[in-house]
Amino acid sequence: MDLYLYNFCDIMLLARKIVTDTAQKMWLSVPFVVFFFLSCVKCVELKDSSPSCSFPAIYNFGDSNSDTGGISAAFQPIPAPYGVGFFHKPFGRDSDGRVILDFIAEKLKLPYLSAYLNSLGTNYRHGANFATGGSTIRKQNETIFQYGISPFSLDIQIVQFNQFKARTKILYQEANNSYERSKLPVPEEFSKALYTFDIGQNDLSVGFRKMNFDQIRESMPDIVNQLASAVKNIYDQGGRSFWIHNTGPVGCMPVNLFYKHDVPAGYLDQAGCVKDQNVIAVEFNKQLKDRVVKLRTEVPEAAITYVDVYAAKYGLISNTKSEGFVDPMKICCGYHVNDTHIWCGNLGTANGKDVYGTACEKPSTYVSWDGVHYAEAANHWVADRILNGTFTDPPTPISQACYRH
Repeated sequence: MDLYLYNFCDIMLLARKIVTDTAQKMWLSVPFVVFFFLSCVKCVELKDSSPSCSFPAIYNFGDSNSDTGGISAAFQPIPAPYGVGFFHKPFGRDSDGRVILDFIAEKLKLPYLSAYLNSLGTNYRHGANFATGGSTIRKQNETIFQYGISPFSLDIQIVQFNQFKARTKILYQEANNSYERSKLPVPEEFSKALYTFDIGQNDLSVGFRKMNFDQIRESMPDIVNQLASAVKNIYDQGGRSFWIHNTGPVGCMPVNLFYKHDVPAGYLDQAGCVKDQNVIAVEFNKQLKDRVVKLRTEVPEAAITYVDVYAAKYGLISNTKSEGFVDPMKICCGYHVNDTHIWCGNLGTANGKDVYGTACEKPSTYVSWDGVHYAEAANHWVADRILNGTFTDPPTPISQACYRH
């Protein structure tokens, strides 16, 4: 590789950062920003010359965007047709198939993660998933039966991890044979594992329901500090590689438009999303990124990758037609006609008749699976664009997320 090309790539990657920061402050055209990001893909690939990290395990903390069976194990199982598109049965995921975490596992050539809360058919040799649908970073004073908020907030997930790490070490040492150890993590590999975080969206959703925008903004420093504390807890126990997703464009969930009629001018943005909610999401992500930058100085031996999931997801939502998807506000699974809403997999009544919330014929063309969560094809599209380093800071593919920059 000649010096000129390396210098060109360095300039492009620096310019990408400037464009991103400017877009957040000035709301530049999203298609322009996405085009600019995609123009940097080749540069990321060309600079990808270091050997892969060979992570032996993944430990994930999050909400329904990365839940692989936790909430189903703790409460009522997620019903069909969830999971049927890929797993051919319900599989604990809020999608017709795989979520982004599954694509992370595939990329790192590791098995899909078992949920920590699942007591049957689990294997923790290559990691565990502490995420549950409805989880928040900050503990909420309400139950899952009210608004779907999980009792397993991030601080509880960290407590569970601490217990998991201590107990599996004892069990591994007491095991009598290789078979007993085969489903347990190797104690020495916790320090070599990748620790992933995908949480914060529900903190904003709770805020939209309970607070005004100024109050939500005032809560943000505490929220991002609590996430930083979780990272430091793991760091103090030897964890060194962290992959942190920001929050997606919450204003682009079709559920936001339920019961909305004759919305005022300016309420929606050019992609059909609730503008004010996305403004809040962008502000949250700015504070999260700033906290990650500061966190790198507090845990100097850690490699922390900040992942701009917002940019990737909004890039898809604002360009669905050219990417082969239908209108992003269309919902694949469920019955949503006028003001009658029967959720995916549920039975309800419409016009005096029983109606089942079934799936559409071609989920692979939908962004939204159920009005809140993404269909597998959309998850795959986003994963393809974040795992190669195009939307990360530093611009590092996930296979090299163990390197400090």
